[in-house]
Amino acid sequence: MPHKVEKLLVDLRLACSEIADFIQGKSLDSYLKDRLLQLALEREFEIVGEALNRLERLDPKGLDQHIPEYRKIIGFRNIIAHGYDVIDDATLWDLASNRTPELLSQVETYLVAIGA
Repeated sequence: MPHKVEKLLVDLRLACSEIADFIQGKSLDSYLKDRLLQLALEREFEIVGEALNRLERLDPKGLDQHIPEYRKIIGFRNIIAHGYDVIDDATLWDLASNRTPELLSQVETYLVAIGA
């Protein structure tokens, strides 16, 4: 179990880091004009949500303790994957720019807690 949990957390850390890298120096306006950036962020959020979904099956108590809003993030992933035509760009941008750093911090704390 620890190896799989650790791998999923590493995947989460990488996706969050890539989101931060992709948006560095950019604004909502530049995001709206850059289809490649939109697709990249959507893909990274899909990875984040899927990794959390898998973690929920492996370590629900640890996940709830370290990332309490994980169900909302999984729900957002489902909207991206299945409701591609109703994605709110402003919400996605807000999550990328304002919430991803907090998630990355939570993932780092979780990794330390499992001894990774």
